[in-house]
Amino acid sequence: MAIALNLGFARMGARRELKKAAEAYWSGKTDREDLLSVARGLRQRHWAHQTAAGFSQVPSGDFSLYDHVLDTAWMLDAIPARFRSLDLADDLDLYFAMARGSATQALEMTKWFDTNYHYLVPEFTADQEFRLARNRQLDAYREAKTFGFPARPVILGPLSFLLLGKVKQSGARPLALLDRVLGAYEELLKSLQTEDVPWVQFDEPVLATDLDDSIRDAFARAYIRLAQCAPRLQILLATYFGSLRENLPCALRLPVHAIHLDLVRGPDQLETALSLAPDHVTLSLGVVDGRNIWKTDLARALTVAERAAEKVSGERIMIAPSCSLLHVPIDLSLEQKLPAAVKDWLAFGLQKLAEVATITRALNQGREAVRNELEANRESLERRRTSELVHDDAVRERLAAITKHDFARASSFPARKQKQQAVLCLPLFPTTTIGSFPQTAELRRQRARMRSNEITAAEYDGFIRNEISHAIAQQEKLGLDVLVHGEPERNDMVEYFGELLHGFAFTENGWVQSYGSRCVKPPILYGDVTRREPMTVDWWRFAQNLASRPMKGMLTGPVTVLQWSFVRDDQPRADTCFQLALAIRDEILDLEAAGCRVIQIDEPALREGLPLRKSEAPGYLRWAVDAFRLATAGVRDETQIHTHMCYAEFNEIVDSIAAMDADVISMESARSQMELLDAFAAYGYGNDIGPGVYDIHSPRVPSTDEMYTLLERALDAIPAERLWVNPDCGLKTRRWEEVTPALEHLVAAAIALRNKRPAHN
Repeated sequence: MAIALNLGFARMGARRELKKAAEAYWSGKTDREDLLSVARGLRQRHWAHQTAAGFSQVPSGDFSLYDHVLDTAWMLDAIPARFRSLDLADDLDLYFAMARGSATQALEMTKWFDTNYHYLVPEFTADQEFRLARNRQLDAYREAKTFGFPARPVILGPLSFLLLGKVKQSGARPLALLDRVLGAYEELLKSLQTEDVPWVQFDEPVLATDLDDSIRDAFARAYIRLAQCAPRLQILLATYFGSLRENLPCALRLPVHAIHLDLVRGPDQLETALSLAPDHVTLSLGVVDGRNIWKTDLARALTVAERAAEKVSGERIMIAPSCSLLHVPIDLSLEQKLPAAVKDWLAFGLQKLAEVATITRALNQGREAVRNELEANRESLERRRTSELVHDDAVRERLAAITKHDFARASSFPARKQKQQAVLCLPLFPTTTIGSFPQTAELRRQRARMRSNEITAAEYDGFIRNEISHAIAQQEKLGLDVLVHGEPERNDMVEYFGELLHGFAFTENGWVQSYGSRCVKPPILYGDVTRREPMTVDWWRFAQNLASRPMKGMLTGPVTVLQWSFVRDDQPRADTCFQLALAIRDEILDLEAAGCRVIQIDEPALREGLPLRKSEAPGYLRWAVDAFRLATAGVRDETQIHTHMCYAEFNEIVDSIAAMDADVISMESARSQMELLDAFAAYGYGNDIGPGVYDIHSPRVPSTDEMYTLLERALDAIPAERLWVNPDCGLKTRRWEEVTPALEHLVAAAIALRNKRPAHN
């Protein structure tokens, strides 16, 4: 019989219990045991959910206090020397120092493949040693067993672990460390075998990316060693986020007992897998989307499973989500305010488990056994397909009327810059911030009071005006050159705009983890997008009237709204992105008409949307860049367009970033020590750049000298007349006690650099 399988579950809890516990621990309000107790409770609850849904085995070791890649480095003792030298007595504080920084800089952070989850990048040295220093996998398995849950340890595979990391020495390759790291993995597997663990799951998502023969050979060498060291363990090799393509034969030849395939993102690989899979290998069919919240077409998914069953026996089939359920909210039943029509179309984590169970039951017992579930599913899908909420003919007509002239600025960057400088009169190394300022506990309290009708909208607006006034006064005092209003009226950079656009719905508890304790509630983009009325103009006008210096208009770009929403799956993503671009274009033109001369359109998710396969990248980049240009190209030369990007590897798409033709781009650079600027210099990037000199995701306050040193490094790649000075990202998650001294140091570093340079013309 086929069995239901789950690869992993969300960590934060349906009501963000882990976030609250972790932040209370970091602030010193609770102790270590309080945090670990909340974590234990969540693991037990999530295992119980999966068991109740009909899963005979639950994943263990998929839970993390911060990040699973960090956990792997922690387990294998891959701790950089600067953290060991902190000599922290508490091991947990050392773990969080690597994640968040303390007296030293935290590990670099970047996107987990093409998702909005961020992982901590392991740091290796050329002579790196590994050992099983902390057996968190064995601990998690024993805990599940104590609670009465048969478990399957989930382990980040050795190839993915190494290839996601960086060797700090120039020219050194992580793959050169394979033999060393395998010794630690062998030690881990032997300990699990001694415990009589029946199955282990190795996650190797890099198999869905472009690999060369040397890496495929390394996979074979690695898994032969792992299979031989603990022969009683059955290994499930989990791949996801796309089709394995040319890597599939390699995967199927590995000495493993089961292979998981993402058939949502890579449906094309099933036929090859059915024809090449050895007789002893079980196929796990990922037919339920683990990354989006729409109901599965159960009949279609079941057809895929039945096709597999025609080729291999039922005993060799598992039914599963396409990937870990880390990327979706936990429970749709908690949503009481979603429009009923939209809620009818959705499935969150627990509902996806039920879908997997239904497909498994139908495969084992026949469709008649789940006839009612299939019919209810079919009716729901039809209601969505025909809903008037989804389609707007006027939007589609406007999209069809776009011409090539809508994508281009009137003049080239050098001509625009000259006109902008005549208006803005900025100094050399102009200073600014990325947009948001601290969202304090009092601000969150007032927002909650407004939503619960304890205060009126007018009272809340008065509070917001005071917050804006405070942010502007602080910036004027600090001496920043281009100001922002601080965004106190915004709950989230995507959700805020989605609430003001038609075609979106919003959840109360639809939280997903972005990084660490940071959670977001992605909007549900279910229909054609239109802008009802100006969204930011009144707040910008209020802020500019308080300021003596230029005030940026702040918008979120179309690609980022797309990437950070749960996006409709009934039309091409490019079409949806262009609809968003037209709505944002209207807002930009209204800001310009109101007198705004600096407008920032944030696109931190541009790189995130890049397909994992290089052959697919050009198509995506064409429409992503075009969407940004469609949004921004309508302004006059005198209006300075900024964009912001963060926490991703941009080196390989510099040409596309240049094609966006933003006047100024700001980006994360502090953790990587300005490393990415080399690619911009090599390309000959000609527009202005603001590389971040202050890592806002860490509570530490960098010194003036530290920022000055980073700026000096930046000048090796970027001419002085094109260099801006700014933090890595927005400041909403920080406290004023951290922000104020950090920005004082930032301004001081810029002034010190100006004093060593000729006057700005």
